[in-house]
Amino acid sequence: MAKFVLAGRADCPFYAKAEVLADYLQKNLPDFQIFKITQHPHVWELYYGVTSSMTTELMKVIAQENLGSHIEKELEKEALKSLIDPLQVWITSASAPACYNLIPILTSGEVFGMDTEISITLFDNKQAEEHLKILETETWDLVSPFLRSVSVCTRVEEAFRQAHVIIILDDPTDREVYTLEDCLRSRVPLCRLYGYLIEKNAHDSVRVLVGGKTFVNLKAALLMRYAPSIARNVIAVALGVEGEAKAALARKLKTTPSCIKDVIIWGNISGNSYVDLRKAKVYRYESAIWGPPHFSRPVLSLIFDSEWVKEDFVATLKQLSTTGKQFGGILAAHSIATTLKYWYHGSPPEEIVSLGVLSEGQFGIPEGIVFSMPVKFENGTWVVLTDLEDIEISEEIMTRMTSDLIQEKLVALGDLINFQPYQSENGSAETDEKTTLPTTNDNQENQRVSDEDEQAAQITSRRAW
Repeated sequence: MAKFVLAGRADCPFYAKAEVLADYLQKNLPDFQIFKITQHPHVWELYYGVTSSMTTELMKVIAQENLGSHIEKELEKEALKSLIDPLQVWITSASAPACYNLIPILTSGEVFGMDTEISITLFDNKQAEEHLKILETETWDLVSPFLRSVSVCTRVEEAFRQAHVIIILDDPTDREVYTLEDCLRSRVPLCRLYGYLIEKNAHDSVRVLVGGKTFVNLKAALLMRYAPSIARNVIAVALGVEGEAKAALARKLKTTPSCIKDVIIWGNISGNSYVDLRKAKVYRYESAIWGPPHFSRPVLSLIFDSEWVKEDFVATLKQLSTTGKQFGGILAAHSIATTLKYWYHGSPPEEIVSLGVLSEGQFGIPEGIVFSMPVKFENGTWVVLTDLEDIEISEEIMTRMTSDLIQEKLVALGDLINFQPYQSENGSAETDEKTTLPTTNDNQENQRVSDEDEQAAQITSRRAW
């Protein structure tokens, strides 16, 4: 079988003659096959000096027919392409630094898949419009094959139209706030507005991610309240806090953060959280014991300095949580993008992921609050890992965490005037962190991993608001 490729400009008379000859040969020779590539005159720039006995008039007629056929095929392709709707991605508070770092990740094809086109809408207030226009231009300049369009929206009534994905970034308050209570209440109007617009304009199966470093759980809970039809599809991103903990452990173990898995963040992502190391593992760790890539060792078995876990580790995380200095645009963007990737394509097998979701009473957590807990992503949704063993949390620690979240919501909605720090049984406010390592006495079976304070770090500070 002889195969030939014939390429030429659609209105070229010489290409027309070659096409006639090719058609004749293909028709009369059973082992002759031709493949034609016809290009629009604006695309084709090469010219071949070939003489022909075919009349100019006939060549022009054939060339015109070729051009018409080519244009018709191109229009058909465009029509088919327009039938494939891109994924509509909306980013709120798009002037925030996290958005600048998030866009290149979203347009890389790694989050939604290499066969999915996206359209990004940058949503913010009118004062940020000039900045958004610059960001829009830079996004186009990425020349991403996965980006169908990018646009700016500052009109509130048009927000979230047909949105498939909504990313809620940290929102700056329009007025000065002087107390924690004022700050909590200031979140309600915007979340109420977003909830209404999501119910009205967004796609029925919209997925909403709340990221950032301020009142993440509260904002997710308020969005669920004001957009009840999609409450299951609202989540709070906890991977940033998880990443901070892994990085601190990696520095201590002199390894890389990506080698540490299964650190669990419980509770208030941007406030009173509980960093649980009972399931934490380290892979590819250089030591006397070495194994294949899937071989791992418990993190706590490699940290012999229990005081470091109790004090330095906790103090480091507490400082990061209080100031939020390390939780900048890069970390927020990566955390959001990774969570989105897991939501669409599943999390790594056998790996624990921390996520803020609406509690249904799992692990003894009160129902109706957004609480960070261990999950896995599969089949386009998330599943709480209620079958994990030895991760029970004591009533005191659970009460300490849930008290903050319940009070935040009550204060925000006006059902409680003042936010009161959790009081321990002795009447003092709980402000100190607690960590206890596992016992080394094999006979003390009653002090196993289930003991309330073992192998975890209690972070009781709140991110800067």
